[in-house]
Amino acid sequence: MALVGFLSDFGLKDNFVGVVKAVILKINPSVKIVDISHEVRPQDILEASFILKSSYRFFPKGTIFLTVVDPGVGSKRKAIIVKTKDFYFVSPDNGLLSLVLKEEPPLKIVEITNDKYFLKPVSFTFQARDIFACVVGYLSLKEPLGNFGKVISSFKTLELPPFQLKKKTLEAEIIYVDRFGNLVTNIDEKTFKDFIREKKFKIKIGRFLIDKLSLNYTQAEPFKPLALIDSFGYLEISLKENNASEVLKLKKGDKIKVELL
Repeated sequence: MALVGFLSDFGLKDNFVGVVKAVILKINPSVKIVDISHEVRPQDILEASFILKSSYRFFPKGTIFLTVVDPGVGSKRKAIIVKTKDFYFVSPDNGLLSLVLKEEPPLKIVEITNDKYFLKPVSFTFQARDIFACVVGYLSLKEPLGNFGKVISSFKTLELPPFQLKKKTLEAEIIYVDRFGNLVTNIDEKTFKDFIREKKFKIKIGRFLIDKLSLNYTQAEPFKPLALIDSFGYLEISLKENNASEVLKLKKGDKIKVELL
C-alpha cells in the first residue's frame, strides 16, 4: 500500500486539507495518507522545512511526501518531484526541501510540467489541489517519474539562521515554537555539548537563570524554565507546567545566550 506524508500551512478550519486528500484518493483509493502537520505558520517555508527534516526519517521507505507551503502559488516558481534513495518529495521549489535534502541527497529532480496529470482548469491560488495532489496520486500508482516533466539539476535552498559562537558565548536563535510554548533553538546537541565540554554554564532570561541541562520536563521546579535536548535533537527552553513562550515573552527569531562560567 502506498503511503503519503502530508505537510502544509492550511490549518484545519477550511476545506483545503480535505479537498487535497480527496483528489489523491480519487486517483488512488487505496493510498494511505498520514498528516504530519497542517499548522505550520502561514507561508513560513523555513518552519515547514524544519518540521519535515524532523519527521521524514520515521516514515517507511517508499513514502511520498506532499509538502505544500507555497507563498509563490500561481507565479513562475517551479513545482518539483525529488527522488532520494528511500523517499519521494513533491513540493513547490521554494526552499522547503532544503534541510531534508542535506540528509537525503537527491538522485533525480523532475520539474512538473506535464499537464496531463493536472486537474483542469488549474487554479492560480490552489495548486496543491490541481497539481500537487494529482501528481502524488499518480506517483502512488507507480507512474514513471519521467512522465511528469523534465529532469533538472538543481533546487532552491534555504538555511537555518546561523548561531554565533564566541570564546565564552554561544548565541542561539529560536527557530520553532510548538503548541506547548516550548522554544526550539538552532543549536543541535553536538554543537551545544562541544561548546560547554562539561563546564558550568548559564542561560539568563529576564529574572530567570538556567544553569544545567535537564533530561526531561520533570527535572525542574514548577513554573521554572529548564534547558534540554528535545526530540528533534536541538537545544530547547521549556517551562515546567507552563508556556515558556508566553511567560518568558519569547518568540520565533528571538535570541538566547549560553555563557560559560
